[in-house]
Amino acid sequence: MGPIDLNIDLGELEGEPDELYSLATVANIACGGHAGDAGSMARAASVAGRAGARIAAHPSYPDRHRFGRVSLPIAAGDLRDSVRAQCAALREAAEGARVRISALKLHGALYHDAARDPELAEAVLDGASAALGGALFTVVGPPSGALAEVARALGLAYAREGFADRGYDGAGRLLPRGAPGALLTSAAACAAQAARLVDAGGFETLCVHGDTPGALENARAVRAALEARGLLAARGGGPR
Repeated sequence: MGPIDLNIDLGELEGEPDELYSLATVANIACGGHAGDAGSMARAASVAGRAGARIAAHPSYPDRHRFGRVSLPIAAGDLRDSVRAQCAALREAAEGARVRISALKLHGALYHDAARDPELAEAVLDGASAALGGALFTVVGPPSGALAEVARALGLAYAREGFADRGYDGAGRLLPRGAPGALLTSAAACAAQAARLVDAGGFETLCVHGDTPGALENARAVRAALEARGLLAARGGGPR
């Protein structure tokens, strides 16, 4: 079994602890679609760089009102342009902090929709590639589906993701937000979930959501669980 990243969704809330960036091997930085602005992106990129975390762009449907968690009827071309603009804004912040964006992780409903719809997957990856100047990056997403297939067809690395702070049903599917057991909010439950996912195999990265209650304690517990197995991936996102 190879090393496993701990990715944390960040740059979404005011006052988030800097320690989250130190716990993450990858910081997924919100870039304006569901949360975040120029100031929060500049701060997040700077803190991630100092902490040594690699940076992933974290774009979403352009829907701040619903935090990007509801599918949005939008033409593929308009979605491409939105993702391009979001990633370009984060690229500017990253350049200011002298760090680089090495990954892409979609947020919320777009994450799931792009895994089902090849047209959406192509649109988001085209938009991200345009914003990042054609640089190669790792795409983070569900273990299978359209997003994985399109990414690999484009020659992009793909990291299969499991969620340490979300519940799964008996078939291995994420429980919908709002369903009983959908959110794991105790550190012990998150550590146990991380252990189950690692033991099941098939994941290169595990996620903790920075906006979940108890996120700091959860991230500490999940990182400790990966370290105890000698599986935590290396960091290395410092200044260029």
